Amino acid sequence: VQLQASGGGLVQAGGSLRLSCAASGRTFSTYVMAWFRQAPGKEREFVAGINYSGGRTKYADSVKGRFTISRDNTKNTAYLQMNSLKPEDTAVYYCAANPSMNDYNRRYDYWGQGTLVTVSS
Repeated sequence: VQLQASGGGLVQAGGSLRLSCAASGRTFSTYVMAWFRQAPGKEREFVAGINYSGGRTKYADSVKGRFTISRDNTKNTAYLQMNSLKPEDTAVYYCAANPSMNDYNRRYDYWGQGTLVTVSS
């Protein structure tokens, strides 16, 4: 599986962005998809995950109520809608996939290249 993340950019605090993660391969619909982020000087952290069907999601406490993860298995694409953005959301965002269908804690074998989100105050 190859992943291509896009949609990052510069936005003012309070604004919105939607990230996309396009996947190659015929097994996309069987994978857990997730978004991680890494801010300068910080470790990479889990942001949101979605199970293989899109019926279950998980969010980091810091983004609950502001971010929404979704997927379209007919387009082999996962999304992260980010609303009410804050300067502390500034980071490189990575999409990732693991073949567990429902386990967000399993190792993620596939990673996109990252897309930079910058939120100005």
